[in-house]
This record gives sequence, structure tokens and C-alpha cells, in this order.
Amino acid sequence: MLPALETTEYATEERGGITLPKGFRAAGIHCGVKRMKKDLALIVSDVPATAAAVFTLNRVQAAPVVLSKQHFATCSKFHAIVINSGNANACTGEKGFEAARAMADVTAQVVGVYPSEVFVASTGVIGEPLPVEKVVSGIRAAAAFLSAGEHQNAAEAIMTTDTFVKSASATFEIDGREVNIGGIAKGSGMIHPNMATMLGFITTDAAIEPDTFQMLLTETVDRTFNRIVVDGDTSTNDMVVALANGESGIVPLRPGTAAFRLFAEHFENVLRKLALDIVRDGEGATKLVEIRVEGAMNKGDALKAAKAVALSPLVKTAIHGEDANWGRIIAAVGYSGIEFNPAEFEIIINKLPILGKNFTISLSNQDANKRLKSDFIELVIRLNGGTGMATVWTCDFSEQYVVINGSYRS
Repeated sequence: MLPALETTEYATEERGGITLPKGFRAAGIHCGVKRMKKDLALIVSDVPATAAAVFTLNRVQAAPVVLSKQHFATCSKFHAIVINSGNANACTGEKGFEAARAMADVTAQVVGVYPSEVFVASTGVIGEPLPVEKVVSGIRAAAAFLSAGEHQNAAEAIMTTDTFVKSASATFEIDGREVNIGGIAKGSGMIHPNMATMLGFITTDAAIEPDTFQMLLTETVDRTFNRIVVDGDTSTNDMVVALANGESGIVPLRPGTAAFRLFAEHFENVLRKLALDIVRDGEGATKLVEIRVEGAMNKGDALKAAKAVALSPLVKTAIHGEDANWGRIIAAVGYSGIEFNPAEFEIIINKLPILGKNFTISLSNQDANKRLKSDFIELVIRLNGGTGMATVWTCDFSEQYVVINGSYRS
């Protein structure tokens, strides 16, 4: 597996990651859904927090997604997020919905808030009943561990096939006051840009109005989590939830101001770091691949082309085998549905031209293949037909992807 990207942490020993922002506590424990590893996390804001959220676009949506969407539509402030791993509580019918509601109810009891002020998330195997008694008991037990120092355990508790914790944070000043952003995510397989493609939870002690926060999250997710691809599958349980509790003491952020632009920059950096860690931890991955399409007729066409290349099993396996098979790349762009002139096509891998206009081969196969020996591949595709640009991140396909997913339930 690829190593995690280096995290920019500004935390003390007691605070970090999801609990770096003031007024947030977390906990992560083993409650028995999994055999041994941590499988239950709580994230709590000590004061009411403004929420922003995006949910999976899969027509088959897990019970916790349905319940969280209902809460988000009816409640203006939130206090808590409860997450279990090891069981998706998806395709489980009315009993699954009752289990999700029980998770919200018990979390509300231990935190001292209303159930509608709780987001519920689950991740794991689809179609198996959630052992709700274990989860409910776990929530009560986890409440005793809630603290700012439990951020690492909370991050571990949401993992499934992940091989490392995905955590990021940032600290900066607005109007002389310290502002913090923290986040955790999970994801390794079933990753495809169609909303969020994993679970992500973001906290901040900034103050921001709901509509502004929702706009910012939606736009930022589109440039980060929606630009990553591992295998083309979109889960039934995907969501990204962000909470802002205002404990930094700054005035509410407003679009168009210098303060908002600064916050938005750090917010995007945190989400991008989490997104790239997911790709680096793609099931069986050995290479992180950045695909940048330039010169498309428009931005939408550039994104379609980049996604087609990122989703191509033939491209991904060639990259794993360190075979610079440019024919597979141009073929993927060709079936993406966009308009372009194939004779204008250019390919650059790790700063070196591989293919020029009029299908001119710039490097021998042997020299081109050397460009793929790095664990980071920058693939630039120039269409030379306009000003549209887009970037997508993916990983290679290895034999381990089949091994991992062939025994996921066992």
C-alpha cells in the first residue's frame, strides 16, 4: 500500500484532527460489530453547530443516510454524529431504519440533545442486519470516553478496508482570533465521483451561516471528493457532514470577504488532503495518479475526459504494470463522448512528452515505461481544442484489489 500523505497538523497532544476546533469532543471504541477492531465513533459539539451535508446519489440508500437526510431537512442546529463500521445497515428494510433511529435516540440521550440534532452514519457489509443491541450499548460506553484527546480513536473506528487513518487539520487567524478546521474520512474501495464516495466528517470553530456553509461544502466536495476514483463504484452509504460551532469567536463568515476566502482556502486544503489519502489507500493501490486534461472545448468536457481515463481498467492496469500504453489513454478519451480532434492529442507523463500531435511518438516504449516507475504519476492530456481544464485523481489496479474484494465478507 502507498504511505499516507504527510499531514499538516497544528495540534497539541490533547487536541488534533476532528477535535482540533474548540468545543468538539470525540470517542472511538470496539463495540462488537467487528471481531476485534474499533467500530463505533462519536463526534460531539458542546454547543449547537451549523451543519452542511451532502449525501450519496445512489438510488439505493442505506437507513442511516435516509434518517440523516430527514434530520438535515428539519433541524437547523446539530450536536452530534454517531458512526458504526463493519455493517452498512443498507438494504435492511424497516428493521434497519429502526436500528438507525435507535442509534440517534441513544446518542441524543447520552449527549443531552434531541434525536433530530444527531447525524447517523454506517459503513461496512451491505444486506446484513445491524446488531443494534451491541451498537446501542457501545454508544453508552463511548460517551464516557468523549474528549478532545480521542480524535485518533474516532478516526480508527470509522475504517473498514482502510490501511491507515485519514485525518487532517489546519489552524490560522481571522481578525486576530485562532480558527481551526479538522476532519476525518474513510474510504479505500467503492470510490467514484458521484457526490462524496465515502464517509467524511469535518468540524470547525468558525461561525458561518447555514446557506453559506452548504454552498461552500457543495462546491468544495465537487473539487475534491468528487474528483477521486478507485474502482467506479458508488456506495449506498456515502456522506460528508460538516459542523461549525462558532467557538472561535469570529463574526460569521460572509462570501466575498477576505476572511471567507482565507477560510475557504484552508477548508479546501483539508478536504483535498483527505480525498487524496483515500486514493493513495485504494484497495491494492501502489501508485497515485493525477490526470489533468487541458485544452478541451469547455470545463465539462475536460472533466468527462479525465473521468473516462481514471475509470478505465485498461489504463489502470497498464499503469500498474508500468506500461506506457498511450493507445488505451486516447481510446478512453475517445469514448468519453466529448468532441476533440485526435490529431491534436498530446500526452505528457511526469513532465516528459510521450505522444505529440499527429500521433508523433516522442519516446521509445522502453523510455516511456520508465516514467511509470514512480509511486506518483502525473498524466497530462492536451487536446488543444479550447480552454477547458479539469483534474481527477485515481490509482492503479493491482492483483490485490481482486484478493481484497474477493474475501470482503470473510
